[in-house]
Amino acid sequence: MNRSNLSRCYGRGRSLAVFVALLANGCSTLPSSGPTGIEIRHAAEKPSPFPFTLVYVTSAATLPPPPGLPSQTLPSPPLQPTDLLGPGDVISITVYEAGVALFGRSAIATAAVGSAAGADTSSSGEHLPPARVDDAGYIRVPFVGRVRAAGRTVSELAALIQSGLRGMSQDPQVVVSVDRSITNSVMLAGEVTRPGRLVLDTNRESLIDAIALAGGYRGEAKDAVARIQRDGKTFEIRLSDLLDVPAEDVRVAPGDRITLVRRPQTFSVLGAPNRDDEITFPRGRLSLAEAIALAGGPNPNQGDAAAVFVFRYVLLPNGTEQPTVYYVNMMKPGAYLLAQRFVMRDRDVLYVGNARANQVTKFVQLLSQLFVPVATVRASVP
Repeated sequence: MNRSNLSRCYGRGRSLAVFVALLANGCSTLPSSGPTGIEIRHAAEKPSPFPFTLVYVTSAATLPPPPGLPSQTLPSPPLQPTDLLGPGDVISITVYEAGVALFGRSAIATAAVGSAAGADTSSSGEHLPPARVDDAGYIRVPFVGRVRAAGRTVSELAALIQSGLRGMSQDPQVVVSVDRSITNSVMLAGEVTRPGRLVLDTNRESLIDAIALAGGYRGEAKDAVARIQRDGKTFEIRLSDLLDVPAEDVRVAPGDRITLVRRPQTFSVLGAPNRDDEITFPRGRLSLAEAIALAGGPNPNQGDAAAVFVFRYVLLPNGTEQPTVYYVNMMKPGAYLLAQRFVMRDRDVLYVGNARANQVTKFVQLLSQLFVPVATVRASVP
């Protein structure tokens, strides 16, 4: 080999080395839509200011539990009588008397007037004015005085009033009825057809029952959240969860304040899919397979089907949130079956990792954009 050929080979080798060096450095500095799958997996193993738990979804046992209503979230209220009285209730009292009447004319006078007129001589009760249970839980009854009504049923209150009238009236009989119930009712507000106070007829009505009795939700049930205030605490339940799993429906309790709010479920799509967007759930429950389909799947020119991740904050039993990332390799056939059982949650982030090979492609495309015009100009010069 002569000196000129050796020089040309050396020049070509040096150019190749420079090209490889530029390729290595350029790939690491090219813009990217996010980390690759390998980078995410390595980040989970190293100490980080934002640590997270990486879960490899490889079997049904590694799938996250579907959303539901924990039994400790909304305690089941104790059953109480439907005629239990409390402050604010308005009641009616009727007193039936025989012989000497304390509240009306005597039975003898009534019989005499009735015989002379040829009318019915059967006795009728004396209706006292409606009484409201005051804030302290008491009412006032003529000839009896101040009587505690709160915490008693109507039959217990009637017996107490009847006992107080003995000795002043001959064989009094007392009937108590509720005109307006505050104690045995719930308040419904928000996106409900007929907001207002709802009296519980059986005290066994569930949340779905109460909403139905109020005319139902005015929008789509998949977007509805019921906020329940009970005993100074606030609980939130998504109606779609109760409709999908009726066994988790909860019983409302007297005094509950229920507000229906519209809060659609969404998930964000980032990385290298065919669509970067915030997508609203089309139905109450959405699987990972459906979410990937809504996102258009991994971009064949940028995305890596073997690097599909779901970022989520998981609520732990102690009340803290654990940053968790679920990894699914969609290049494996079984992953498509697991994706059908993987239930997405509100505010999830679906991330499709960038393919490492695409960085080389980007760099080659960048070089071609730089050098092709120069080569074209040289070719055109005679």
